[in-house]
Amino acid sequence: MLASFLTRAMRALAASLFLALAGCATLPATPPADRVESRAPTDTGDTRIGRGATRLAAPHAGLNGVRALLDAREAFVARYLLALGADRSIDVQTYIWRSDTSGNLLAEALWDAAERGVRVRVLLDDANTSGLDDMIAALDAHPHIEVRLFNPFANRTWRLGDLAVDFGRVNRRMHNKAFVVDNQAAVVGGRNVGDEYLGADTPVAFTDLDVMAIGPVVPEVSSVFDRYWNSASAWPAAALLAPPPQGTLEATRRRWAEHRQRAEAVRYLEAVRKLPLLAQMMAGTLPLDWVAARVVSDDPAKVLQAGGRHGSPLLPALEEAFGNARHELQLVSPYFVPGRGGTDKLLAITARGVEVSVLTNSLAATDVGPVYSGYARYRQELLRGGVRIFELKPAAAPPGTDDDDVRRGSFGGSTGGSSSASLHAKTFAADRSRVFVGSFNIDPRSIALNTEMGLVLESPALAGLLADAFRDTIPRDAYEVRLEGSQVVWMDRTAQGELRHTRTPETGVLRTLWMGLLSLLPIEWLL
Repeated sequence: MLASFLTRAMRALAASLFLALAGCATLPATPPADRVESRAPTDTGDTRIGRGATRLAAPHAGLNGVRALLDAREAFVARYLLALGADRSIDVQTYIWRSDTSGNLLAEALWDAAERGVRVRVLLDDANTSGLDDMIAALDAHPHIEVRLFNPFANRTWRLGDLAVDFGRVNRRMHNKAFVVDNQAAVVGGRNVGDEYLGADTPVAFTDLDVMAIGPVVPEVSSVFDRYWNSASAWPAAALLAPPPQGTLEATRRRWAEHRQRAEAVRYLEAVRKLPLLAQMMAGTLPLDWVAARVVSDDPAKVLQAGGRHGSPLLPALEEAFGNARHELQLVSPYFVPGRGGTDKLLAITARGVEVSVLTNSLAATDVGPVYSGYARYRQELLRGGVRIFELKPAAAPPGTDDDDVRRGSFGGSTGGSSSASLHAKTFAADRSRVFVGSFNIDPRSIALNTEMGLVLESPALAGLLADAFRDTIPRDAYEVRLEGSQVVWMDRTAQGELRHTRTPETGVLRTLWMGLLSLLPIEWLL
């Protein structure tokens, strides 16, 4: 009788699910025909930021002035001050925008810029906008703000419907991050908009890296933005969301004002006011590294293609820039799943006598456990072939620390008032001369499913900073993974001496066993 009851129940559940899915909305093949194309302005040399950039660049013809934003709070200040200084345009492209302390402050800054007559374009990947439709609609309702959603979900309240009936499409995402003001200054890198990325109080802080740039590379960044903004996957928010109800705009402004008065926002703003970057940007004395630079990016049509990297120039460009390293190669990737092809390439590079070092998340530090299982599948082979591997420890300095390495946001440390750290930076350096900063992870998702972008900089200063971190701070802030016979061990350098772990540190037995099970499943293509 129980078996019969369960059978009937399962049939009823399946029928209900079928009816629910049958009623799911589906996305039309193309955006609305009345969608208007637009592009970044080109005559912006007379803007405040344009005049400042021209003055700074005068002695450095043809080069780009760049500033590495290691400190998470500096990454917020750069975006915030650029928005405050905008005269003509602000273009924002991001994978995640949180409605939290830093996210609300930046949203309010965009609104205030629009109130001054600045044209604001915001391109959000739609994977992480659940619960934000009201705020998006409110922003989009401003006459000088337009929001577009990349590869959007047709079902706004029950996204499981899209995952069930349209998984092949919605599984492909826009991972790019760029913040461009007046087509004169840009921030590009790995950070999304949210407290865990921008140094506000959070339980977990992401160690990350952005670059602020002025010079000829900025129009290249704008060109990439325009290509995505006008692509077939960028849908006007107004075509997907209901108009905001009466009073929503005023309520949104009140919510921003109330949020600014909260204790966490007050602490955050007080902390960022003390940053040297703030005074330097305000005074026009910001020290910059003057270098050759170029943008590398995927084609937005990548998310519409069934085949991996076909038509996407980013991966071949990275292989050309870093695959020919002659002496040393450093790779930082939070989600490191090299796959068969990547493993073979790294082993071939080490076979030429190049010292290859990798920093990724430990199992205790990662925010996506299954990715660790994909990486562990190749770990022994890489170690045996001579690749040095470091896994970031989850420990971070406590709130209010004065540790300079942590305050600066070193490649092995956390920032902000968090209790633990997780690596999120994606950067590679070759021969202390060339460095990539962007959104690209060394994993199948970045290669085949998502779109990515970043900057390749001919910068001995920044490349040397990464190389020095692998020599000095990373061995302290990460476990060095070694191979003793067939046994993987984790070396932990502490103030009390070197400790040796024979199983994944700071991780319970059940989670370790679960990762082992996941490594046996055919899910690598999703990671």
